[in-house]
Amino acid sequence: MTTHVPAPVPDRDPGLQPERTRLAWRRTTLTCTVVAVLAGKQAVHEEFTVAGAIAMALSALVWLGFLAVANRRIQVLGSAARPGPLSVRGAMTAAVCTIALAGFAVAMVV
Repeated sequence: MTTHVPAPVPDRDPGLQPERTRLAWRRTTLTCTVVAVLAGKQAVHEEFTVAGAIAMALSALVWLGFLAVANRRIQVLGSAARPGPLSVRGAMTAAVCTIALAGFAVAMVV
């Protein structure tokens, strides 16, 4: 009588999904950086006002928040054998940062 031995489960997904997701986070971080820099340029391009300075400072703060979330996610995707889904807190932070950057950009233009 032969015993059936199950095939070993690989430690990591052999596909390229984790790498594609990591690259997507990097592209999004680069885009967020460009938006924050352009917002800063817009704030100082015209006359320098207190409202523009506040919007520029808030844009930098939001950019740092998004950078922290993206960096943490990139590290998890690179180190975990089977990375879990993005936490609700991380997803909400990324979404709020994106919406806030857009809002600050509109505030600087108006």
